[in-house]
Amino acid sequence: MTTSEALSAAIADSLADPDARPLVLEDRQHLAYGMPGIALLHIERAAAGLAPWSRAHDWLFSAARQPVTSGPDSHPFYGAPALAHAVACAADHQPGSYERALTKLDEQMVRDVRRRLSAAHRRLDAGQLPQFAEFDVIRGLTGYGSYLLRRQPAGGALRDVLDYCVRLTRPITDRGERLPGWWAPTAPMGRLDDQFPEGHANHGMSHGVGGVLALLALAARHGTVVDGQHDAMRTILAWLSRWHGQAWPYWVTRAELRADSLAPSAPRRPSWCYGTAGVARAQQLAALALNEAPRQVEAETALVAALTDPAQLRATTDNGLCHGFAGLAHVASRAADDAHPSTAAQLRDAIPALLSTVCPPDTDPVDAAVANEAGPGFLDGAAGIALAVLAPATGTPPHTAWDSCLLIA
Repeated sequence: MTTSEALSAAIADSLADPDARPLVLEDRQHLAYGMPGIALLHIERAAAGLAPWSRAHDWLFSAARQPVTSGPDSHPFYGAPALAHAVACAADHQPGSYERALTKLDEQMVRDVRRRLSAAHRRLDAGQLPQFAEFDVIRGLTGYGSYLLRRQPAGGALRDVLDYCVRLTRPITDRGERLPGWWAPTAPMGRLDDQFPEGHANHGMSHGVGGVLALLALAARHGTVVDGQHDAMRTILAWLSRWHGQAWPYWVTRAELRADSLAPSAPRRPSWCYGTAGVARAQQLAALALNEAPRQVEAETALVAALTDPAQLRATTDNGLCHGFAGLAHVASRAADDAHPSTAAQLRDAIPALLSTVCPPDTDPVDAAVANEAGPGFLDGAAGIALAVLAPATGTPPHTAWDSCLLIA
């Protein structure tokens, strides 16, 4: 057993009993911080034959024990959709155990998508700029699309989400200026801010156009294609190429757009949520969908550079899945599985150093588990770290689709 595998096991053992790890009430049904995300760890380990299914069942049962939020107050990472993702991962390996619950959750997801699409098209018809919660991975239609791609890949609801994503890539005019259709009127935190007086174009996988690109690409790779889908991918790719320097910026402001030049900034972490790791994976997926080998190699080369650049790695200050070293190792592993022969070895060669940062050699895994305890959750906490290091440490793909909610696979 490698050090990383031992770390994953130690974290899982520390999270074995949901009753022993009380969570903040509002976080209980959150995929990022709560029970559905922690359940993903135990589901993956059970599917890989590393732990008993009873742990996964206990966490899923605890997640569903109290009423789960659905409808307008829920989103892909909160409430019924978050629970649905975890249950779907378990059902892949325990189909008879969850069929009735999953059928109800699927129906709720489609109702939510229909309601959200109706509102989104009304906004588009009115020529207004979008909020992140309309389209992003965490709260919006791209996140719902990731679930539908797994559960109903040939269904009308997914095709309607893809149609919406195509429409989102068309230019929009705001105060006489032509902007990309995903231009948000707020700051990156989703609020008005004097530093972003005229909004911005967000590139991130979590809240920006990187997630939209990944969904369009993954759907195309699975054979689900709507009119304009390939052109939409090329529109996003052209925009990202326009702003690529040594790394992809997190966003572009209106002032930078007018100047056609980015303001100087210090190196930033190359994380899944923002930065080169997520954006490069999205572009790699799009290149594979479009059968554009030069673009694929370009994206993979950019990812290798980010994973080995001391300046960008110094800006990475934690080990979490969302924006830490464990997440970088997992994205690198996923990208290496699909990589061009000319870059696959470079991607795999970058992984050991990332894993050793998460759990240095000769470190006691239990001590490392305690050191990595930034909360028990999936996106920033221990469960996510334990999940993210498993596949890179073993060199095998995940046994469940736990990372499909991140749109990297």
